[in-house]
Amino acid sequence: MDENNEETQQPLLTTNTTSYYENCPGCQIDLFKETNPRIPFKLLFYVWIIVLCAALPISSLFPFLYFMLLNIHSLQIRDFHIAKREEDIGYYAGYVGSAYMFGRALTSVLWGVIADRYGRKPVIIFGMITLIIFNTLFGLSTSFWMAISTRFLLGSLCGILGPMRAYASEVCRKEYQALGMSIISTSWGIGLVMGPALGGFLAQPAEKYENVFPKDSLFGRFPYFLPCLLISIFGLGVFVLSFSLPETLHNHKGNDEECHDSYDKPEMNEGKSLVSEESLLKNWPLMSSIIVYCVFQLHDMAYAEIFSLWAVSPRKNGGLSYSTADVGEVLAISGFGLLLFQLFLYPLVERNLGPVMVSRIGAVLTVPLLASYPFIALLKGLGLTLLIDCASVLKNVLCVSITTGLFLLQNRAVAQKQRGAANGISMSAMSFFKAVGPASGGSIFSWAQKRQDAFFLPGDQIVFFILNIVEVIGLLMTFKPFLAIPENLIS
Repeated sequence: MDENNEETQQPLLTTNTTSYYENCPGCQIDLFKETNPRIPFKLLFYVWIIVLCAALPISSLFPFLYFMLLNIHSLQIRDFHIAKREEDIGYYAGYVGSAYMFGRALTSVLWGVIADRYGRKPVIIFGMITLIIFNTLFGLSTSFWMAISTRFLLGSLCGILGPMRAYASEVCRKEYQALGMSIISTSWGIGLVMGPALGGFLAQPAEKYENVFPKDSLFGRFPYFLPCLLISIFGLGVFVLSFSLPETLHNHKGNDEECHDSYDKPEMNEGKSLVSEESLLKNWPLMSSIIVYCVFQLHDMAYAEIFSLWAVSPRKNGGLSYSTADVGEVLAISGFGLLLFQLFLYPLVERNLGPVMVSRIGAVLTVPLLASYPFIALLKGLGLTLLIDCASVLKNVLCVSITTGLFLLQNRAVAQKQRGAANGISMSAMSFFKAVGPASGGSIFSWAQKRQDAFFLPGDQIVFFILNIVEVIGLLMTFKPFLAIPENLIS
């Protein structure tokens, strides 16, 4: 449709005070929401599967990074031979883990702006292509720098999550937007758990499954390729599915006040005037929720790397001496427990307590949980297995519960035409903090490994103590006057 036609285009249908324009995908979605009061299960399934796929590669490498970088005589030439001592592994693992997030921090705002200008769907499709290519190449990495480069390119060119967060709020009526954000955080959380589970189970298959994967096969020469390949194959299927995704962005030049949903209009807390659509950085409900979200994400990303490093490190250094398969089993159980909680319990808890209160309670419960980890490591056998499985499930449930409410705050603080950019800002800021997470977590872990006999918080106790400090900072920031809650979230 040319520009002249756009300017003279008349509404196809008008209901109450809302006009819907022909050939406008955003109007079609708005009309669908007005005429269909039920939960949009099909669209939310698309959201769930795409976000899951985007999350899987992020942390799938953590269980085998320790072995990838370890330089001991028992390892073959295929490994990277970077770390000269076991205590140094955390430093280099942090660099590889941070490369993805550093790349995403640089480009998320750009992808958000592109999504606002050209639509959510093109960004999602391009992101899936990027995921398939660079996740596969990472599995074929033959050097430390190739691993870092492929992870950086994957992070910088895969701008899926920001547009999907906007998309989930745009396909749901107001009463179901909490469900849409829960779908995002649940799928994202499961992906961040199941990714490492796949990495743990499927890394080094020629050693674990000799009858299926000979040592002279492709998977014997590239011991970390199998989990990356399977994630990329799954990504290929999701790439095909993403073409069925309906666009939500309005493409006409009609009056926005007429065509946009009333619950797309952000309001300031305590009855203040509408937020200026031209100044996202001055939108304090948006910016305060982004900052709080970033603090929690720094904690969660550092924890994700530290947990795997801690689990596979030797008992003499305070670890569990787990194999990658053992770590994969723990994380698989965590993913299943997280799915059950989010499907059956979280909606009830959120409805009764509210998303912000759920985030606060989750942060409070996280502190004693993490403090118990060094003491769990003293156990052996069935007691260790049961406790570490329960602790991992609870930690991931609390993590996802915290972020769901913050997703809601961010998306309800802006109008639709700025939602992609707002989520881009959120993704860039969060990615920067997440880039710091693995690097700082790996460095702290390596430092802790060298102070096993320290008087104050020896060994890994200092690691979990520092994680708890970050969690408490995030908790304090969820209260006034720092965090501003949009009135249309709590009304």
